Amino acid sequence: MIHNSTINQQINHRSIRKFKDQTLSAEQLNTLYTVFQHTATSMFMQNATMLHITDEGKRAKIRELCGQKYVGAEGDLFVFVVDLYRNQQIRRQLGKDDGRVHTTDIFFQGMDDTLLAWQNVANAVESMNLGYVPLGTINDHPLKMLDVLDLPKLTFPALGMQVGIPDQEPQLKPRLPLAFTTFENEYPRDFKVVDLKDYDQVVTTYYDLRDANRRIDSFTKQITGDKLNDKRIDRDELPELLHKQELCLDWK
Repeated sequence: MIHNSTINQQINHRSIRKFKDQTLSAEQLNTLYTVFQHTATSMFMQNATMLHITDEGKRAKIRELCGQKYVGAEGDLFVFVVDLYRNQQIRRQLGKDDGRVHTTDIFFQGMDDTLLAWQNVANAVESMNLGYVPLGTINDHPLKMLDVLDLPKLTFPALGMQVGIPDQEPQLKPRLPLAFTTFENEYPRDFKVVDLKDYDQVVTTYYDLRDANRRIDSFTKQITGDKLNDKRIDRDELPELLHKQELCLDWK
């Protein structure tokens, strides 16, 4: 296997949830913005926008909706937005109709752009010896989050990121073995859960070492537990949010 500073950094990635009480410098911010700007984009549509949330009131409301105390606390909070509004406005102001901007196809094109940009920024963050944690929880209560962010039609907050100077050194979380996730040409259908026995033990040991007071869960117990049935959050509102934002209107 090839090793260099970039690959080693990616392989040893750890999500950071505790940061020093210090925000990014203007130079660091500008660097992240420029990396975002230069991300690959589908058909050169550039359907992504990056919001830097600095208003303390908004940060507090986002923290409450996410239900995670580190969101919008120390460090800097970013929300990455699928943005079809900008290109719609370009078309309208130049005398064109909306074209296919309301279709599921174009929405997924924007989602691709946004997630590519998110990961590009994440790599840049770690290259500067900073840390980050992904915030999928910005979609736990999507309709309320939309009100907090006050986004226009044809936009969708896809993913958040809390960034800062790490104030912890968490363990490296063990991932599924490559034999279960990477294949040549065809997807194998002969999966057997019993083959995950060794990985289950590794995951159980990881949690045991991380926090002896925590409930010890293997990987398969987590998958068969409440995570995929949790109704305490409002993610089932996502289709309603997309249609409210005039996105994916061809999807019923």
